[in-house]
Amino acid sequence: MDRIEGVLKEERVFYPSEEFRSKAHIKSEEEYQRLYEESLKDPEGFWGRVASELHWFEPWQKVLEGDLPHAKWFVGGKTNLSYNALDRHVQTWRRNKAALIWEGEPGEERVLTYHDLWREVQKFANVLKRLGVKKGDRVTIYLPMIPEAAIAMLASSRIGAIHSVVFGGFSSGALAERIRDAEAKVLITADGGYRRGQVVPLKQNADEALKEVSTVEHVVVVRRTGEEVPWTPGRDHWWHELMEAVSDRAEAEPMEAEEPLFILYTSGSTGKPKGVLHTLGGYMTYVYLTTKLVFDLKDEDVYWCTADVGWITGHSYVVYGPLLNGATTVMYEGAPNWPEPDRFWQIVDKYGGEHPLHRSHRHPGLHEVGRGLAPQAPAGFLAPFGHRRGAHQPRGLALVLPGDRQGTVPHRGHLVADGDGGDHDHHPARGPSHEARACGQAFLRGKARDPGLGA
Repeated sequence: MDRIEGVLKEERVFYPSEEFRSKAHIKSEEEYQRLYEESLKDPEGFWGRVASELHWFEPWQKVLEGDLPHAKWFVGGKTNLSYNALDRHVQTWRRNKAALIWEGEPGEERVLTYHDLWREVQKFANVLKRLGVKKGDRVTIYLPMIPEAAIAMLASSRIGAIHSVVFGGFSSGALAERIRDAEAKVLITADGGYRRGQVVPLKQNADEALKEVSTVEHVVVVRRTGEEVPWTPGRDHWWHELMEAVSDRAEAEPMEAEEPLFILYTSGSTGKPKGVLHTLGGYMTYVYLTTKLVFDLKDEDVYWCTADVGWITGHSYVVYGPLLNGATTVMYEGAPNWPEPDRFWQIVDKYGGEHPLHRSHRHPGLHEVGRGLAPQAPAGFLAPFGHRRGAHQPRGLALVLPGDRQGTVPHRGHLVADGDGGDHDHHPARGPSHEARACGQAFLRGKARDPGLGA
């Protein structure tokens, strides 16, 4: 074993058993290679077949139009991510299956079935509409890792609003910068959140941030800790009071595949934070497939990705990917070693040691564990493709394949409001140990940015 940056690097390879292979979605390296080659030779056929497993209000006329970085996916098609993540399953036996299992840091538990989550999302969609949020409006979410974070994301996508999740550990200044850049109309926050036994004063931070911005008309506050918080009448509203006053039925808005889904900002550690705008159809199709195959999710699995929803990994592999697949996803509020050093493994043991687990490599000793392909299977890596400066410039993504071959994937974004004229966070991928995310191995590997649970 080698030691890299203080972490032991294990060189041994553990091959899956024949029984494991026989039950996997991809049962052999040969099958993987066949799909891999198909995605290169016929990307439209490959991704069109994947997308057809999801619900579309109107079919697309063309799977792929144009070339990177200006490629458009599923042109003419209309769909809705919230519908695919919830309504599609509520119409089946999964209606009463656990969709989200939540663990609070102090030890609370909450389980939402697909039907429960469906109703809560529709109610909050109606709350947003009552607050004047329309299709295309931006909604900033500044919450701890609690179910309301997922509910707010799904409710925004349900009505065609563009959500922008800001990591709950960021300061008021960082929050203000992101709200101002997105020109958000509504801010969703909490009275506080728990972190290593302390209360993070989210509402206080939000109030400080709003002294610097003028676009926010309403602030919705989740009662999490019970702390007394400052209040601005007419602007501030308790989440639970708003939810009590609305219907639990809100139809999903049919959205063009190329319409915006969410904006997510870079951490700002290398310069001014950049907002990456992810469009609906390609992102939805991509996270559906990668979650299904990389983690080999089955209906009996309980799945846990430890990332915060403030990062792209949390968006994709805590909320959207698992729910698109009808899986049971675990969300944990706190730190992995609080209040006991083995808190992380207590949760793993509680929900079954066999369940798929996705971790960042940020933390020594807490290794990534996945299910699916054998570790030696050929890997593709997701990385930025193309380098463009300036506001509102399309940014495509590509698979960086063995031998430096590149294949297009149906997921693109746009750099928005790059106000400093620079592009500090954009550079070509530097290999799997840096910016890349593995798509073909039995786990995902990403460059962690979360100082807590990883990104």
